[in-house]
Amino acid sequence: METIELGEISIAVTRKGIKNVHLSVHPPHGRVTLVAPTDTRLEVARAYAISKLGWIREQRQKLAAQTREAPRKFVNRESHFLWGRRHLLTVVHADCKPHVALDHKRITLTVRPESDAAKRAEVMHKWHKTLLHMQVPPLIERWERRLKVDLRGYFLQRMKTKWGSCNHRAGHIRLNTELVKKPKDLLEYVIVHEMAHLVEPTHNDRFIAILENHYPTWREARVELNELPLTAETWSE
Repeated sequence: METIELGEISIAVTRKGIKNVHLSVHPPHGRVTLVAPTDTRLEVARAYAISKLGWIREQRQKLAAQTREAPRKFVNRESHFLWGRRHLLTVVHADCKPHVALDHKRITLTVRPESDAAKRAEVMHKWHKTLLHMQVPPLIERWERRLKVDLRGYFLQRMKTKWGSCNHRAGHIRLNTELVKKPKDLLEYVIVHEMAHLVEPTHNDRFIAILENHYPTWREARVELNELPLTAETWSE
């Protein structure tokens, strides 16, 4: 992998069989990548990056200023987000199988007395996946019809730098479990975005046209999603 150095900014360069250059600034620390068509000379890629230097710095400043959740301890009266709304947590200790219940604006986490924060986090994460499994299939079914695609499967997992991904050859998508904390319409946006890659694998003009046609508010959804608080998880790049 080649690197372009622009003052304090280091840009990792890769080449793929695409038509246009794609420049990205990744959370949480502003790592910058540039993906260029296979035959692009490094000098050309460098000139493009220089032309976007103001935009790169602007994106990095936004990430630096973005609200971050305080580390979760999974204790009483701690705030937890679910579908974009804040809920207070109640922790109940009982000698039974750990489980989670939702009642209006309160989340009740029942765990065994000896459970530590890591165990409580694990129980909550499993519950989050259960909630997502309830929401995702109907959305996939709806967008399979609209996009005229056949999705072979989906996976839920913690993802450090993406909200979702698509393996168009295998015909499946992956979704970040952090999406359970965001408004449901943003979950739908990510699903549409990833399923659109079954039609067009790259982020080219055709892909943008697909989003424009089927999900006209995709730009607003992307901005909202990227401006919401980042997780307190320790990211590694």
